[in-house]
Amino acid sequence: MNDEAFHLTPVDVRRYDFGSALRGYDKTRVDQFRDQVADELERLSRVAQDLEAKAKGFHEQLRAFRERDKALNDALISAQQLRAETREQADREAQLILREARAEGERVLEASRAEVRRLQVDLDALERARRTYLAHMRSLAERHLAELQSAETASAESAAAARSQAEGGDGGHHPAKTPTWLDANVKAE
Repeated sequence: MNDEAFHLTPVDVRRYDFGSALRGYDKTRVDQFRDQVADELERLSRVAQDLEAKAKGFHEQLRAFRERDKALNDALISAQQLRAETREQADREAQLILREARAEGERVLEASRAEVRRLQVDLDALERARRTYLAHMRSLAERHLAELQSAETASAESAAAARSQAEGGDGGHHPAKTPTWLDANVKAE
């Protein structure tokens, strides 16, 4: 017998009539047993209902736990994807910053090199100008010295001529000496 074919309730047990027979069972004992069976069926029915309610609650909890588990797994996967994307983005940004820094460093270095080259050209030009100026000054000093010597010689000659005319004399010619301080300045340059 399966459950679908035979479903007995406590009310069915209480109302069931066994019929009477000549040499049948003791009616009082059968009624007592029937009441006991009905009470037990009621108790078992309540227990089954409680167990079904608990099972239903457990199934609901299990469904909720599975949904939470799925949500947690989805969140974990999303967090891992976000972490990977964030790491990739950070790597890309770091590479970009490094490239920009290298380019900026190269630009600054090239500008510094160009400035050094420009300053070297300026320094060379200044050195040439200094040498040209010193040569010009030396030439000018030598020319002035020559003019001074010439003027001193002429002055000395005219003074000697004047003396010799005044003395009647000798007409000898003695060259004038240049001052030593002027010779020292001309040689130093």
